[in-house]
Amino acid sequence: MSKTPVRAQAKGAGWVVVRRDSAVGEQGSGGNNKSMKSGQKVPRKKPAANESRTALVRRARRINRELAEVYPYAHPELDFENPFQLLIATVLSAQTTDLRVNQTTPALFAKYPTPEDLAAANPEEVEEILRPCGFFRAKTRSVIGLSKALTEDFGGEVPGKLEDLVKLPGVGRKTAFVVLGNAFGRPGITVDTHFQRLVRRWQWTDETDPDKIEAAVGALFPKSDWTDLSHHVIWHGRRICHARKPACGACPIAPLCPAYGEGETDPEKAKKLLKYEKGGYPGQRLNPPQAYLDAGGKPAPPLGAG
Repeated sequence: MSKTPVRAQAKGAGWVVVRRDSAVGEQGSGGNNKSMKSGQKVPRKKPAANESRTALVRRARRINRELAEVYPYAHPELDFENPFQLLIATVLSAQTTDLRVNQTTPALFAKYPTPEDLAAANPEEVEEILRPCGFFRAKTRSVIGLSKALTEDFGGEVPGKLEDLVKLPGVGRKTAFVVLGNAFGRPGITVDTHFQRLVRRWQWTDETDPDKIEAAVGALFPKSDWTDLSHHVIWHGRRICHARKPACGACPIAPLCPAYGEGETDPEKAKKLLKYEKGGYPGQRLNPPQAYLDAGGKPAPPLGAG
């Protein structure tokens, strides 16, 4: 992977030092890629304690613009070919990784390609397929139950409305918005654990309830931005802004982050914390979009391949 400049916080408050030893691209003040001399210091614009609503909106939208340049290939990290597959995969992703779901669903969809097939399935056979996902008995009940509901109440089709999706067994607002945004092109905010962690670190909201977080963050952005915003935030949380040890020294939005310094600030050490394509490792999808591969991303290995 080519080495491109990144802003990293220098030791001592108030300044950011630009280095050229990170795998993460640097963005300039307008969200555009701008060349900066190695070692050049620029003021760190840490949000004021009394940040106004207008300033918060501007900072939040700038963060999203800059993340869009860092992750122009961001996409849902679940493999799917149709709304039914995405719905099932999202339900299965609870308490496990998207990678493990992606390694498991090929066998599931090969044997049960439609809601009607899965609704009529032998639970013990489904449990055996889903065993690698964890909580396989509960997940078997969920996917068979929602498949029956799709068959009986929606003619075997996944509904494209929030109010209908949340009536399905095992489907909450988070799952519904994943499906609506990525299978139907209808904007929605996906409040997963990464999203919750980052928006609080960035002081976009201090809410802890997912529904309240969704409302608070949604009010900062045009509705048309919601789906891509979710991808940008979640991807950043998975690759750089980790829960236990964020890679602050390799973060392209460090100048905009009030939580800078919670993690590793040394650029060289921070670079070693990067995950997936930012660290040169395989991603979570076995069949990722071409744009991801063109950017240097690597497909995940199938189940049992290491």
